[in-house]
Amino acid sequence: MNMTDTTPWGERVPPFSSAFSPIRLALVLLAIVILWSSYFTIPAESEGVVLRFGEFIKKVPPGLHFKLPLGIDHAIEVPTQRQLKLEFGFATEEYTNPDQVGPEPQKEQSMVTGDLNAALVEWVVQYRITEPEAYLFDVRAPGQTLRDLSESVMREIIGDRTVDEIITIGRQEIEDTALSRLRELSQRYGLGVSVNQVQLKNVDPPKPVQPSFNEVNRAQQDRENAINLANGEYNKAVPRARGEADQKIRGAEGYRFKRINEAEGDASAFTAVLEQYVKAPDVTRTRIYLETLGEVLPQAKQTIVVDESVQQILPMLPLPARLPPEEAK
Repeated sequence: MNMTDTTPWGERVPPFSSAFSPIRLALVLLAIVILWSSYFTIPAESEGVVLRFGEFIKKVPPGLHFKLPLGIDHAIEVPTQRQLKLEFGFATEEYTNPDQVGPEPQKEQSMVTGDLNAALVEWVVQYRITEPEAYLFDVRAPGQTLRDLSESVMREIIGDRTVDEIITIGRQEIEDTALSRLRELSQRYGLGVSVNQVQLKNVDPPKPVQPSFNEVNRAQQDRENAINLANGEYNKAVPRARGEADQKIRGAEGYRFKRINEAEGDASAFTAVLEQYVKAPDVTRTRIYLETLGEVLPQAKQTIVVDESVQQILPMLPLPARLPPEEAK
């Protein structure tokens, strides 16, 4: 059977099999591959690094971009807007950063302090990629390098401090010192990252001696509480004693001024009387005598009359005692 057809004008039509020959199929597949490999998309939290035959060409922002196909250009996504972290001494489940967890967390947390005690230290380093080209090409395995630097810095800092400082009062200083050293080293090695935070998670003694350390911590807390209570009592007692002392001092000063004023008043009165006595001695003497009797006699409970002409004491009618004016009322 002849499979060749003709058109109404006598032209021959190629058979169906020849229209879809292997060459044409290969060209179609090649065109699809070229179109498929001519564009790429960068997520919103990343930047794209474009390589041409392995050489750095440019950086591109998030979005849709075009490149040379067939592997001539290659784009690498770098999460520059994400906050990445490294965990030491423990591991969080379902992590996305391949450098986040080390191969042996138990060995990472075991450290020796400056006073030759053992401690289990867990910490976290948070960082962000700021220079994608440096992060990819200047250092081999930058994430692992940053892990090694972090562990080295932390062991050095822990080795310079006592176990009490690490567990209690020195945590903030350790974090600040480690952050400063990591920033300096990452910049010196050109890792292309910015270290944002170093945070101590758990700092514990080894398990065999944890009960003893807990007792020591409780004793230190009791001591601090006792010191705080003593300071509170001191702050209450000392101001009260000072206030009472100031009050007594002011009372004594008032009494001193009162006595001085009274003495000066008595001296002034005596001087005035003396001036009158010099002018008229007899009159002044008589007046003083009468004024004195006027002050003394009202206070006497019994009245006795004594006269020089009486040679003996005669029975006399009891005279009523004159009461003072305030008692007579």
